[in-house]
Amino acid sequence: MAIIQNWTEVLIKPTHNLGKGIKVIQKSGLRIALVVDKNNKLHGTLTDGDIRRALISGMAMSVNIADVMNKRPITAKRTDSKEHILSLMNDMSILHVPILDDDNNICGLETLQRLTEKPSHDNPVFLLAGGLGKRLRPLTENTPKPLLKVGNKPILETIVNQFIDNGFKNFYISTYFKSESIKDYFKDGALHGINIEYIHEDTPLGTAGSLGLIPKTLPDLPIIIMNADLLTEIDFNHLLDYHNSHKASATMCVKEYSFQVPYGVVETDRFKVKGITEKPVHKFFVNAGIYILNKNLVDKIDGKSYLDMPVFLEKELGDSGVNAFPIHEYWLDIGHMKEYKKANQDIDTLFNK
Repeated sequence: MAIIQNWTEVLIKPTHNLGKGIKVIQKSGLRIALVVDKNNKLHGTLTDGDIRRALISGMAMSVNIADVMNKRPITAKRTDSKEHILSLMNDMSILHVPILDDDNNICGLETLQRLTEKPSHDNPVFLLAGGLGKRLRPLTENTPKPLLKVGNKPILETIVNQFIDNGFKNFYISTYFKSESIKDYFKDGALHGINIEYIHEDTPLGTAGSLGLIPKTLPDLPIIIMNADLLTEIDFNHLLDYHNSHKASATMCVKEYSFQVPYGVVETDRFKVKGITEKPVHKFFVNAGIYILNKNLVDKIDGKSYLDMPVFLEKELGDSGVNAFPIHEYWLDIGHMKEYKKANQDIDTLFNK
């Protein structure tokens, strides 16, 4: 779910007066103000309807917004899907829904107009399709892994269609193994209403190295990079909005990974047992193989030497900063036969709803 980027312009305090509220609503064009305290806790909302009711009741412009606002607005969580929020708006006949984070602090605003209009982005999408797929042999002996079918279409086609549905139209696909097969399948993208250019690696350059082969004439826009062997329900609009609003030069998608130790773990201090934890669960964030990089970072890559994305981004941690975007949606790395079989089991419930 993508959140409008100028929602912070409509934040207002309960102690502000009605005149201030009117100015905020008129200036933003969003037809709503979000009434919050100093900790960004949502206290209510103020709309054109609330203002008109106050004026009809004879209230002065000097009255506090706390006396006029809707104190029980309908809200949604940051993790709620676009479909859920649209259903909420339709059921409640409302045009706006404030978005709350896990701590119930305001973190965004959605509007019916925003959710029902088709997005459009000029940002380039760079898909990494040059892998050998050794772990999926013999399926990849004659077919590049991105063209292996999950359901009734290749993995890479499902990925491209997701980006198209999210409003992206400019694609670059890096190739190495069986590159002609990929080019023959997608051609220049015209049949899909998009533009596709191919970046061929004469030798494998890694998950970051091939970015150095992208034309230097690209617009100065963040570039989305994704491995071409992933199956996910991530909302790329939401990801792009997150990157733009957090002001770092790079965003790495991460997925929580956990494992349980099958034994009781004993904590010792020399010969003394200090504690026993029975079968503890350890949780980590792992690299999900989806990134957004500002163009100034991409320009640092020479395209001549092997470079993997984690190595490249680790060097940037102290300079421009790298943000983490936690994925709560379905995500599957199709690296082994087990995951490939699972992808084919899951595809109908994921993308054929």
